Amino acid sequence: MSTSRHRRWRRKIGPVSRWLPAFARLSTVFLLIALALFVALRVAAPYLISTGFVRSGIEDALSKWTGYHAEIKGSPVLEFWPTPRITLNQITIRQPRESGDKLLGSIESLSADFSLIDALRGRTSFHEFHLVRPNLALTRDEKGLIDWSYAGLLARAIGGVRYENGAEVLDPDLDAEIGAVTVEDGTLVVTDIKSAKTYHFDSVTADIAWPRLSGAISAVVIARINGEDLKVDFASRQPLLAFAGRNAETRTSLTSNLLTAHFQGIASIASLSAFSGNAAVTIPDVPALLTWSGKSIPGIATLKSASLESDIMSSGNGLRFNNLSLSLNEASATGVMDLFTQPGKRPKIGGTLAFDQMNLKPFLDAFALRLAAGEAEDISTGMSGPLRVLDVDVRLSARRAQMGLFELSDVGASMIVAGGEAKFDIGDSQFEGGEMTAHLEATQRDFDGGGKLQLSIRNADFAALAERLQLKGPLPLAIGSLDLDLQSPKAIWTTGLADVTGRLHFWTGEGTIPGIDAAALRTQAAEKPFFPLSAAAGGAFAFNQLNLQADFANGSAEMHDARIAGATQTLTLSGVITYQSNGLALSGSLDATDPAKAAELPLLPFFIGGSWPNPVISPVPLFGNTPQAQ
Repeated sequence: MSTSRHRRWRRKIGPVSRWLPAFARLSTVFLLIALALFVALRVAAPYLISTGFVRSGIEDALSKWTGYHAEIKGSPVLEFWPTPRITLNQITIRQPRESGDKLLGSIESLSADFSLIDALRGRTSFHEFHLVRPNLALTRDEKGLIDWSYAGLLARAIGGVRYENGAEVLDPDLDAEIGAVTVEDGTLVVTDIKSAKTYHFDSVTADIAWPRLSGAISAVVIARINGEDLKVDFASRQPLLAFAGRNAETRTSLTSNLLTAHFQGIASIASLSAFSGNAAVTIPDVPALLTWSGKSIPGIATLKSASLESDIMSSGNGLRFNNLSLSLNEASATGVMDLFTQPGKRPKIGGTLAFDQMNLKPFLDAFALRLAAGEAEDISTGMSGPLRVLDVDVRLSARRAQMGLFELSDVGASMIVAGGEAKFDIGDSQFEGGEMTAHLEATQRDFDGGGKLQLSIRNADFAALAERLQLKGPLPLAIGSLDLDLQSPKAIWTTGLADVTGRLHFWTGEGTIPGIDAAALRTQAAEKPFFPLSAAAGGAFAFNQLNLQADFANGSAEMHDARIAGATQTLTLSGVITYQSNGLALSGSLDATDPAKAAELPLLPFFIGGSWPNPVISPVPLFGNTPQAQ
């Protein structure tokens, strides 16, 4: 059986062995002929092709592509090995003089490969372009489009592209080969007519792959703007639609030390309302990004980093951000957001965000709507601030939240900006074992008209709060409640303590005030005309009820008959506290809680002066009730 198998293989291999040498010989002959032709063309090309012919061909190509007139001042250089290539120097591209003489740009050096066969046949075709130090000027019009209006091939292709059955369609007579384009050390100036700004991009380096006008494009561009290097990766199967400002499939990413962004989906360079896809943005240093961009948001220093990732889709007159993931510093949230835009109305941001843990301070900074520092300059120039051009309605929730040294849990909050006013409300939260609600409001002229704060705390542990805040001095430690109502006529971020006016009401149940010994206070008052509070700090004043009211104005608080009722004695205080300097000017008294014990615990009036936390106490004689008068 083994012998028959070998015979079958010999019958199959036999014919192949006969024709294989003939095929190899024929292939070798063709290869040698092709190599000879290749070498012959390279050797003969300098004698068959004139430099002027190729030069005029590339001048015509540049003029054809741009619709402008290309002028070449430098002497061209032709190379034929390893590929035919021409290098031109000192190129200027501008409108013909009769059409306005508008300058599109200049190129220090341009080199391109060209087809040797086409050149021998009297035609020129170029590919693999390399531009050294080009200087290009473009204009972005009121519609957000780059001005391709002059009658070049690129402009005609952008104007004539169509969208059919999900694909970009271009008429054959508008199509053309491009190939690869490399840019080295270029400069780009973009004048934005809509915003009246001019953007300068320096040290531009680019690698662009665009085989045909009707085909896909991929490009990597590195440029420097305001001293920062930016890298842009762009790819699209519908580049002409994209350049025409129409909806096009794109994949774009931007990378720098200040910002990383990525988008993949359908977008338009002319309108934000056409987005549909996935976007991600990461800002590692928000203050640095604002400094680089020339913007400033007061108080933004607390917001160090921010990131966002979301599915984006156009929705009516706006955008919807689904599956939104938002991070501010160490706080992360998920939710849904909407951006509404309607003609004649302010754009509006709305939605819900759910945090597991958040810091309210950087969140408020992130949503601060003033984009430029220097309030007086904006007002004097009559510029309307963002409060007048943007509305916000955002709902927040967090299992844990921090506001400075304060910690909250189970927070439900909202931020509303409309009609020139901004309101931030904490509708519900757990605070030090109790409950807290708050209302912050800023009004008029983009926060410049001042604001007010209303705070209500119920049944919170103020002993734990004093320990958390590391407050010093004799303070009431108890479960209590607080109502605070403050306002300022100045911009919130410029308000000092002296600018605040308002009222406070604080009341508690049972508690103690460490550092006040009522018995020692009476002993010291009987022996000395004045003494420091620390001399009577050997014990604690236990009380059953505390009730305190104060008004704030001009950097001080005026206390009205604060009453601290203990089991046997009651402490009463009134006067002025200058909280900027911790100065005190209070009148007080200590008397029996039960009038029946007035003889045992007579009224002790005194004056408190000096500074907190160790003021000086001076007893005040009762002239009408002194022993001599009796």
